[in-house]
Amino acid sequence: MAGQDLQRREMLRIMATAAAASKFPGFAKWSFICSHDKSVESIRPESYQPLFFSPSEYPIVERLTELIIPNDSTPGAKEAGVAEFVDFMVAHDKDKQYPMRMGISWLNAQCERLLGKTFMSLSDVQQVAVLEPLAYKAKHRAGEEDGRRFFSAIKELTVMGFYTSEIGYKEIDNPALKFYAKSPACPHVDDPEHKHLPPPKW
Repeated sequence: MAGQDLQRREMLRIMATAAAASKFPGFAKWSFICSHDKSVESIRPESYQPLFFSPSEYPIVERLTELIIPNDSTPGAKEAGVAEFVDFMVAHDKDKQYPMRMGISWLNAQCERLLGKTFMSLSDVQQVAVLEPLAYKAKHRAGEEDGRRFFSAIKELTVMGFYTSEIGYKEIDNPALKFYAKSPACPHVDDPEHKHLPPPKW
């Protein structure tokens, strides 16, 4: 029960944070799923102007979010404008600003050390090769602790931004997007995580 309560509180925190971000009129792509204020949609700028990241840093943030949630057969973080959300969140949280800026510096320095180029100058395959040891515990390497912390932080914001966006919400086929004549039963009847749920009443 305690774990479930923590998850519920965390979800409420994420939704509240995203709802606050949704009032910002500068987003070009990112759109909060629960937003009903269409006046914001009508005045969207053609392109996003970063609030925190520099012109050289922001493309790295865009690329990282794209690699974390790629466009495979469905839209990914790039289409959802998740980098905009990440920039907004960092701009409004001073505790995140120094670690993020230093993380990008670390990433470029690591790429220079390993491959002789900055991150954005690498091929797609090389970028993934640099990031995998930061993302997967089985591939962790000594001396890359700072990089792992940075990647974890930007991954958290990426996931938050994507799954509170209209595109992300639709990608998980959230039942809340549909209208029902009566409340439906849980569709995951064989999921062991749902064994504690009572049987459907209809």
